[in-house]
Amino acid sequence: MWPTLLSLLSLGFCVSLRIWAPVGEYDKPSLSAWPSPVVPLGQTVTLRCHSSSPFTVFRLFKRDGTSLPKLQEHQLNTFTLGPVTREHAGSYTCTGTYTSRAVWPTHSDPLQIVVTGVFTKPDISAHPGPIVRAGENVTIRCHSPLLLDKFMLHQKGSNGHFQRRGETFTGGRAPADFSIGPMTLASAGTYRCYSSLSRSPYEWSAPSDPVDIVITGLSKKPSLSAQGGPVVRSGENVTLLCSSERAFDQFHLLREGEKLGRLLAGGRGPRGALQAEFPLGPGTPAHSGVYRCYGSFTRSPYAWSDPSDPLLLSVTGSTTTTYPSTMDPHTTEEAGLPQEHSSMLYVVLGLVIAFTSTSFILTSLVCHWCSTQNHVAIIEGEPREDRTVNSEDSAAEDVIYTHLDLGPPLGDSSLPLP
Repeated sequence: MWPTLLSLLSLGFCVSLRIWAPVGEYDKPSLSAWPSPVVPLGQTVTLRCHSSSPFTVFRLFKRDGTSLPKLQEHQLNTFTLGPVTREHAGSYTCTGTYTSRAVWPTHSDPLQIVVTGVFTKPDISAHPGPIVRAGENVTIRCHSPLLLDKFMLHQKGSNGHFQRRGETFTGGRAPADFSIGPMTLASAGTYRCYSSLSRSPYEWSAPSDPVDIVITGLSKKPSLSAQGGPVVRSGENVTLLCSSERAFDQFHLLREGEKLGRLLAGGRGPRGALQAEFPLGPGTPAHSGVYRCYGSFTRSPYAWSDPSDPLLLSVTGSTTTTYPSTMDPHTTEEAGLPQEHSSMLYVVLGLVIAFTSTSFILTSLVCHWCSTQNHVAIIEGEPREDRTVNSEDSAAEDVIYTHLDLGPPLGDSSLPLP
C-alpha cells in the first residue's frame, strides 16, 4: 500500500515540474538579426527568436520610450523587417508561449537595430600610417563635416561582417581618435567608422571608406633590385624585382609609404629565390624615389614581412636627341629638348623681334626729324622780301618746295642770289 502511494506521489511531482518548467523565468528566449543588426536604408533584416522550449506562438516587441508595444505575432520564430526606414531603428525584444496557455515567459534581452545611411559618410585615416610594425601603436581618426557628436569604429571579422571595436563622443566637428595597439595579428584588418547624433543612437551615417591596417615584422625581409641598375635614363623601361628565400606567395611594392601594387610570386630567380616583377613602364622623373617591398601569404593578407632594404631609383637624362614633332605636342618630354628649354627659346626669339622692330621705328623717326629741321632752316635763311610771289608764280613755288623736301637747293635761276 505505502509503496504504491509513494510511487503515485513521485509521478505527480514529476508531471507538475514538466508542466510548469516552460513558463519559469529561467527559460528566457534570445533574439538575433541576420545578416546583421546594422542595416542600410532600404535593405531588409530578419529577426529570429530562439528558445529551448517548444513554443508555438512568438511575439516581437519594439521599445518606444517607456512602453513596449507588440509589433508582430507569428507561429514561426522569424520576423522580417524592411525595406527599413529610420522608423525601424530601435531596440527590440521577443517572447514565446504555448497556444493553450495565456502566461508569457520573460522577454529576451534587447537587440538594437541600427539603420545606416541617414547621414553622409565620415572620413577615416590612419596615423602615422596604415603599415604598423608589430608591438607599435596606430591611431585611427574619424571626422565628419556635419555636427555629429558620436563615432563608432568597426573591424571586419573573419565571417565577413564588421564588429564594433569602440565608440566615443566628441563636441561636434571635432575628430574622434581610436588608438589601436600594441599591434598584434588580431588587430590587423579592415576598419571603417560611422557617425551619429547622441540623441538618435540608432540612426547612423553611411560607412566611411575602408582603411586596411597591416602588421609587419612577422617574417624575414625580402630583397629589392632594379633590372639594369637603379640609375635609368628617361624613356627606358623600368622593372623592379622583389625576391625572397622564404616561400611567400605574394609581394607588395611601396614607394615612400605609397602602395603601388601587389603581385603573386612569379617563379624563381637565378639563385632559386621566389620573386615577382613589377614593371613600371618607360622611366620618367616621376618614377624617381625610394622603394621598398614586402612579402606575405594569401591566407594572412594583413600580415607582412619586414620591409626590404630601401632602393633609391633615379631617372635622369634622355635616350634621344630628336626634337619634338610639330604634329604631336605631347612628345616634348620624350624628346632630347626639355619643355622648359623650348619655352626659353621662344622667349628669346620674341625679345629679338621686339628689339629689331623698335630699332627700325626709332631710326625712321630720327630721319624724319632731321629732314624736317633742314626744311625749316632753308626757309628761315631766305630774304623776307624775296619770299613774296604773286599768284602767277604759285605753280612754280609748289615745284620749288617739292625740291626742297628732297634735298638742298639746286641753284635755280629763278631764285635771287644772295
